[in-house]
Amino acid sequence: MNYKKLHEWAVTPKEAIKIQNNLKKLLKFKPFNKEIALVAGVDLSFFENFGLSVIVVINRNFEIKEITYHIQEVKFPYIPGLLAFREGPIFLKAWEKLKTNVDIVFFDGQGIAHPRMLGIASHMGLWIEKPTIGIAKSRLVGTYKSLPYEKGNYSYLEFNGNNVGVVYRSRTNVKPIFISPGHLIDIESSLTITEKFITKYKLPEPTRLAHIYSQKIKKEHLTS
Repeated sequence: MNYKKLHEWAVTPKEAIKIQNNLKKLLKFKPFNKEIALVAGVDLSFFENFGLSVIVVINRNFEIKEITYHIQEVKFPYIPGLLAFREGPIFLKAWEKLKTNVDIVFFDGQGIAHPRMLGIASHMGLWIEKPTIGIAKSRLVGTYKSLPYEKGNYSYLEFNGNNVGVVYRSRTNVKPIFISPGHLIDIESSLTITEKFITKYKLPEPTRLAHIYSQKIKKEHLTS
C-alpha cells in the first residue's frame, strides 16, 4: 500500500513536538457510514534494539485475509507522547508490504486522546490517508465518569474541554478500553465500529489478533 510522506523521521524531540502541533491541524473527523468489508489491526512491540510492526487484515466474519510485518532497528528514544516517532517508520514499512485495500485501520494505541491530539492512530492516519481508530488499554490524558461494571457501558473521555474519545467496558468486571478517533472518522463512529469487532475478549479482534501474531513472530526471531 502507498502512503504520503509528510516529514522526516530523523528529528530531535523538540522538532517532533513541532511536527505534531503542525500535523494536528490537518486532522479531519466525520461519520463513517460506508459498508465495511475489510479492516486492519496494527500492533507494535519491541525487543532488544528492534521494533516489530504486525498488520492483520480480517473481514466482517473475523476471517484473516492477510498478515504482514516488518522488523527494523529503533532509532528514536522512548519518550511518552512521542511514541509515533519510534513506531511510525516501522509501521510504514509493514504497510508498504500490505496488498489488501482495507476500509479502516485499528491501532494498538491512542488517536486524538493525546497531549497534542496526535497519537499513533492519528499520526499514521494522516500518512496512509485512511480512517483510523486508536484502541488503548490505558489512559494517556483526560478525565471520565466512572462506569458500571457491565459490558457495553461507556463514558466520554474529556480533555481540555473537549471530548476526545470513549472509555468503553468491553467485558463485564474487566478494566475498560480507551477508544479514540485517529483521522477521517468521528468519536461516535469509532465506538460503533469497535463494538462490531468485539467478541468475548477485552480487545477488538483486529488489534487482538495483531498482538497475538506480534508475540508469535517476536518469539520466532528470538529463538532462531
